[in-house]
Amino acid sequence: MVGLSVGEKHFIQGGIAQDLRTDGRKRLTYRPIYVETGVIPQAHGSARVRLGATDVIASVKAELGKPSALQPDKGNIAIYVDCSPTAAPMFEGRGGEELSTELSVALQRCLLGGKSGAGAGIDPTSLVVVEGKVCWDLYIDGLVISSDGNLLDALAAAI
Repeated sequence: MVGLSVGEKHFIQGGIAQDLRTDGRKRLTYRPIYVETGVIPQAHGSARVRLGATDVIASVKAELGKPSALQPDKGNIAIYVDCSPTAAPMFEGRGGEELSTELSVALQRCLLGGKSGAGAGIDPTSLVVVEGKVCWDLYIDGLVISSDGNLLDALAAAI
């Protein structure tokens, strides 16, 4: 992780003191939020969220599957995020792969909680149809179309 230079720290502190952000907003003014649902007809659920200039799409597909032998009382959930190379110059080539992985892991933690399952947004036990035999498999995909900050917030809202 790269630290801030002295000049960057002074710039940020000056903005805080003047109650002004670089985009002209006050510190407590949020970005405009737009939500559109049902954007991918083939998915069982989808949404597009625009948070300022950040633009993401998330979709969820559900299929009947078989629980793992190690966790027969839980359904399966897979989360994958893709950062489009057009979303930001740093995503070109392989630049977005590392961020895609970080966002996928962070969303997994947010939605599935810790190892104990505490704090989970999705309870995997609720996905069981017949314990040990049939469960729902959820495939959650996120796509970053445009990146201007708050990617995790925008993706979580879309999911």
